[in-house]
Amino acid sequence: MFDTLSEKLQSVLGGLKGQGRLSEDDINKAMREIRLALLEADVNFKVVKQFVAAVKERAMGADVLESLTPGQQVVKIVHEELAALMGAASTKLTFSPRPPTVVLMVGLQGSGKTTACGKLARFLKAQGKNVELIACDIYRPAAIDQLKMLGSQLEVPVFSIDGSTDAVVIAKQGVKDAASGGRDVAIIDTAGRLHIDEKLMAELVDIRAEVKPHNILLVLDSMTGQDAVNVAEQFMQQVNFDGVVLTKLDGDARGGAALSVKAVTGKPIKFASTGEKLDSFDYFHPDRMAGRILGMGDVLTLIEHAQTQIDEKKALELEQKLRKAQFTFDDFLEQMQSMRKMGPLAGMLAMIPGVPKAIKNQQIDERELDRVEAIICSMTLEERRAPEIINGSRRKRIAAGSGTNVQAVNQLLSRFKQMQKMMKQFASGKKMPNIPPEMLGGGGF
Repeated sequence: MFDTLSEKLQSVLGGLKGQGRLSEDDINKAMREIRLALLEADVNFKVVKQFVAAVKERAMGADVLESLTPGQQVVKIVHEELAALMGAASTKLTFSPRPPTVVLMVGLQGSGKTTACGKLARFLKAQGKNVELIACDIYRPAAIDQLKMLGSQLEVPVFSIDGSTDAVVIAKQGVKDAASGGRDVAIIDTAGRLHIDEKLMAELVDIRAEVKPHNILLVLDSMTGQDAVNVAEQFMQQVNFDGVVLTKLDGDARGGAALSVKAVTGKPIKFASTGEKLDSFDYFHPDRMAGRILGMGDVLTLIEHAQTQIDEKKALELEQKLRKAQFTFDDFLEQMQSMRKMGPLAGMLAMIPGVPKAIKNQQIDERELDRVEAIICSMTLEERRAPEIINGSRRKRIAAGSGTNVQAVNQLLSRFKQMQKMMKQFASGKKMPNIPPEMLGGGGF
């Protein structure tokens, strides 16, 4: 989402880091470029003005101008101010000491609210919470069916009242049902509109008064830019929400909503949805996002993703195999599948600090990885463990079984041989060679 903004800010700040001393003119020029980059990213102009003023005031201080590394000091200031702009620190849900904790989800139609309810349910279930969904969107066709389908996928109960036209009654009865069922959390999916109107707000106010939710989350489509901020202001006046769920952060929007909503409403971004899959949902970390925008990576999030997908015992077994240079196609397949569960490879590369731009910009086609998996799965157990036995006739059989061609099989075998050679160097204590970009998937297999 922040690709364009990130590129421009890194260019401006990279120029500063290359200078031994900074003058007032250098800083003024950089501030003009930063202001322009933020405005082009659709950040609220008042927010831009305040942000640039805060950065400039700190950058003009003696500790920066007289520093031996003034450019790096400015980068540090921009990082801190970007994080503060988006909320400084991650904020979590408020859980009631007397379950169920009630979460009221509000927002306009088309913002991804119902899907966000399902994603939040999955997120909380993964944390050991017993969750129930409550279907209060009685206006949008198939909204209740959609929520029931999500509940079925997640094995989470969904409360609804067939034929009811009173969302307040459904919400009240749903919370009672969650309490009697011993649920930890009740998530209420409310109706949305294509635009804000009195009927929508009146219904939300009545539901809030009846069920007294512990958390009110506003779901905003980040692709709508400044419109999302305007919507947030209006909901703030009527419903007084506690935090924001930003959807579609994996899109190609300019990022204005994410950088403006906290400053304009005073309410933090609590969650971010970064893909269509139900597991593409997590707490929003302003400091980590600021680091990613400035090209510093996001190692903490990468580690957290890895911890949820990688089996510690298997990781230790793999380490032993690497030390003994016994890495096989079975190991390769298992590691590739684990990595893919962590999300798109391009997204993971963006989290690693210091990865060259040429590699980050590689177009990694996930379908190529599907083909690699198909080729490996078409091998026999013996061939996976001893690929050197794969002769011409075996290659033809593998190609036919995987729906590819002999050339693709040859390329995979050649790259795997390179990888085994690297592993042997690693095992012998030699310095690891640079990994060519095509081995990350950019060049295809």
